[in-house]
Amino acid sequence: MTPGEPSVAGSPLSPPPPEPHSDSTAEPFWSYEDLFFILAICVPALIAAFFVIKAIPGTAVFGMPFQELLTQLVWYALVFGSLTILLRFRYERPFWRSLGWKFPFGGITGALVGGPLLALAIALLGFALNAPEIPMPFQQMLRDKPTTMLFAIFVVVLGPLSEELAFRGFLMPLLVRSLGAAWGVLTTGLLFGLMHAAEYHWSWRHVLLIVVAGTVFGWVRYRSGSTTASIFMHSTYNLTQFAAFVVQASAFR
Repeated sequence: MTPGEPSVAGSPLSPPPPEPHSDSTAEPFWSYEDLFFILAICVPALIAAFFVIKAIPGTAVFGMPFQELLTQLVWYALVFGSLTILLRFRYERPFWRSLGWKFPFGGITGALVGGPLLALAIALLGFALNAPEIPMPFQQMLRDKPTTMLFAIFVVVLGPLSEELAFRGFLMPLLVRSLGAAWGVLTTGLLFGLMHAAEYHWSWRHVLLIVVAGTVFGWVRYRSGSTTASIFMHSTYNLTQFAAFVVQASAFR
């Protein structure tokens, strides 16, 4: 081909057109401005959720832990409802697909089995680090049957779903785009661990364990291209820890 001669599409001499990259982990269409908007909503939404539950008659009968779980449920609804509105009206995009929900996805069995294996690995790492015994968030939630049942739903379903959509579905794609895959996954895992730090009395060993778990969830999300994979793994991870704690608590009664 001589200089100035137009290339012919599909000819052996013309470069192939670049394939569109559909991985939302690498190229999210939302921005940090959207992230800060959602973060700004979190505190007012939590306050609103608190007053909503206080205004519902009868919730106080089950005690403060039950009310706290209901408050968290309303908070989730307000925050993710705001995110849904943002994605729909600003970008005209659907909520679930935008945040990486894909079902079925490749490696379902691996995600389900990986959760218990990760829980075992984290337990062994905690033993190696000599992590101190501290009051766990689970303990106050096992005082009565209604609270235990609601907490089990949070641990196995609502918690993993909400945390993975927020961290690996919404936050991590921005960080991967800005920092690259490795640092994006690691930074998301670090922020995930810090979010749980207060629950574990700021014990650096426990925070480190959660950072490791969060980083694995992020790696699974990145490698699979599906937030559903990290949700499934997170769910079975929590289920394993919760079941072990219930069995341990029952043995010492």
